[in-house]
Amino acid sequence: MVIESYDIITIKIYISFKIYKIIRILVDMLDKVSICGIAGNGGNGAVSFHHEKFVPLGGPDGGDGGKGGSIIIKADADINNLNYYLRRRLFKAEKGANGGSNKKTGKCGEDLILKVPVGTVVTYQKAGEEEESVVDITKNGQEVIVANGGKGGLGNPHFSSSTNQTPRLAQTGEEGEEVYIDLEMHLIADVGIIGYPNAGKSSLLASSSAANPKIANYPFTTLEPMLGVVDCKNQVFVMAEIPGLIKDAHVGKGLGFDFLRHIVRTRVLIHLIDGNTEDPLESMIAVNNELYMYDADLMKKSQIIAINKIDIPEVKEREGEIRSSFLQAGYENVCFISALTGEGVNELMEKAFDLIRESKLSEEKPAEEIPVLKVVNRNTEPVIEKDGDVFVVTYPFLERMIYGSDITNPEVKRQIISVMTRPRITKQLTKAGVEPGCRVRVGDFEWEW
Repeated sequence: MVIESYDIITIKIYISFKIYKIIRILVDMLDKVSICGIAGNGGNGAVSFHHEKFVPLGGPDGGDGGKGGSIIIKADADINNLNYYLRRRLFKAEKGANGGSNKKTGKCGEDLILKVPVGTVVTYQKAGEEEESVVDITKNGQEVIVANGGKGGLGNPHFSSSTNQTPRLAQTGEEGEEVYIDLEMHLIADVGIIGYPNAGKSSLLASSSAANPKIANYPFTTLEPMLGVVDCKNQVFVMAEIPGLIKDAHVGKGLGFDFLRHIVRTRVLIHLIDGNTEDPLESMIAVNNELYMYDADLMKKSQIIAINKIDIPEVKEREGEIRSSFLQAGYENVCFISALTGEGVNELMEKAFDLIRESKLSEEKPAEEIPVLKVVNRNTEPVIEKDGDVFVVTYPFLERMIYGSDITNPEVKRQIISVMTRPRITKQLTKAGVEPGCRVRVGDFEWEW
């Protein structure tokens, strides 16, 4: 095939369609990532006794373990993408230090703060739980704890009693929570410019703000959302160009829902239509259908219809015809502009600014949502199940005590059994059918009841 047979525009279109699928993958990675986080384990409690000359009755003095670090997602206005999370997918918070002698508590592990752009939707699910939690981070500095660090284990002073003044029992620290996190970035803009490819969205953004988007006469010039700051009526607002939508964008065709998500946060939509198309009204209806199919709530947003390319004589001649067709369809207020020459652009921006102000005034100001960490109560009632002839007790408090103690020591075994015969546990064992002579197991410790 001879290349000379193609004109330059055809070659550009061919190259654009060849590479845009690759760009889609890259952009999707920038906008949405999945990571895994593991909070720090708590430190182990210590078994220690105070031994000091001329100090009688020193007693147990083992310190508690420190709390493990939590994993926190925090919004940072200085970050504008999720690139950092492409290179690394597993994040671990610091463990708590073990307790020491003289009742020294171990150092708490440092929290791990994962910074994300303002406007990130955080969806997280803790390991072993079916429910997902969703937090919308829309303010700089807003944060949410997605995985709580494990509590530190108790030192042996906590197991001292009138009948056990030399406790040799201590607990291991709790394990930190494991969490699976999806980060999805939504641009925050006051105004979104939507429309078919090549309608002039990049030109409008460039002529009304200081943004410098790529502009060319072929589809999919813009392969990622562009932001610009518009100065209007001595105030400013942020405007975003949403990359070209096509038929069936709501199911992922074209640039699809990779960028439809960015429209959700905008207050006002400027629907830019190429006035040189055969039927501008049909173009507007087709794009609005895609918005409705993606999210019906998008149709509730204020929308300004702007017919572009009025600088072209053929479009100028059809202005009355186009206006009439929109009027018959119920759209009275249609703007005619030229993003290339700037004709009508200032008036369009003023209209957008007025709608933004009305939108802010009409909104009910909701109370600031503070993410609440759901704390799992690990000290629940003992769960007793039968494994053959052995009664197996599942009780984290006891299990951590057994793992943190030397169960090969006969004195330690005696002390564990004395804890097991406390009324709260005995009552549960009796309900489960445990009788003298039965075998009972907690963790790695098994004995005859």
